Amino acid sequence: MLTTKQKSRIIKESAVHDKDTGSPEVQIAILSKQIDELVSHLKKHKKDNHSRRGLLGMVADRQTHLAYLRKNYPRRYSSIVKKLELKK
Repeated sequence: MLTTKQKSRIIKESAVHDKDTGSPEVQIAILSKQIDELVSHLKKHKKDNHSRRGLLGMVADRQTHLAYLRKNYPRRYSSIVKKLELKK
């Protein structure tokens, strides 16, 4: 789970403008950080199926946001993928 400081730092790094908190870029960045933390948790706790289900939901949500950016804003999509080092 992300702390408030971590979340605000992620928002500052990926915000499109000053008061941006809900753009697809911000949501993708937050989801990516949460996914990374949950993956490390699941490496230790292999039988935690409830968290695994949450992880799958987060991955699907991130894919939806990425597909939206890819379709409507290709430049923003390529910049966020490069910034977060995600596979295309």
